[in-house]
Amino acid sequence: MSGDKTGDKILGVDRLTMRFGGIVAVQDLSFAAERTKITALIGPNGAGKTTVFNCITGFYKPTGGTIRLTHDDGRVIALERLNDFRIAKQAKVARTFQNIRLFPGMTALENLMVAQHNALMRASGFTLLGLVGAPVYRDAEKHAIDLATDWLRRVNLLDRADDAAGNLAYGDQRRLEIARAMCTEPALLCLDEPAAGLNARESAALSELLLSIRNDGTSILLIEHDMSVVMEISDHIVVMDHGVKIAQGTPREVRDDPKVIAAYLGTDEEEAAAVMEGGT
Repeated sequence: MSGDKTGDKILGVDRLTMRFGGIVAVQDLSFAAERTKITALIGPNGAGKTTVFNCITGFYKPTGGTIRLTHDDGRVIALERLNDFRIAKQAKVARTFQNIRLFPGMTALENLMVAQHNALMRASGFTLLGLVGAPVYRDAEKHAIDLATDWLRRVNLLDRADDAAGNLAYGDQRRLEIARAMCTEPALLCLDEPAAGLNARESAALSELLLSIRNDGTSILLIEHDMSVVMEISDHIVVMDHGVKIAQGTPREVRDDPKVIAAYLGTDEEEAAAVMEGGT
């Protein structure tokens, strides 16, 4: 990725609101995610983080507000106007979920090939060219296999390529799911609690993987409860509580913000400030 693109905005969320009947899950939320950076969205349970992800990735249609994704070439896509598969295909937004959603009966390699289905179908002329083995399809198939193999190598699963995904250890499945998302070659990678259920060693390996993805030029939007991961890898953090933004900034700025501490401890700001001053 060219250097002049680093630091500009890839995602802009403006006054996003999501209501379910009389319940306001997200209210008037605005934030931006910078290109080639890791932006974390954090907050206590029920803060509205996953609802925001669902709006960004097209699972929910927002009640109000705009969500704009800007590609390297300057194209701006209104995500709130698209459904989920068009956001994945046209806007190049990939997502993982809190619960692993691999195809457990398929091999690790097959899971990564399935992620490239759209590209292979286009190259096959929607089946015909694939049936006759046209060169354009063979080239696309080779690229898909090479890309899948490269990602299996990067997540240390190349020796398990032919093993069923459902037989892999939990931490391996987490990494495979991220690899599958990356095989779509996304502009923006959205990760919903990727460290959930991981031990300390696995969390450290995850942090290293995500930093390498960012350093290779992919922008990341992250929901995560593991604060050690968030504080280690995030460039910018947005904090939500009860559907609204209460703080944003660098990891250091957020960590020392009384409003953030109050939200996590269930106290008010004065009590949180007293805790901070007391060093306890």
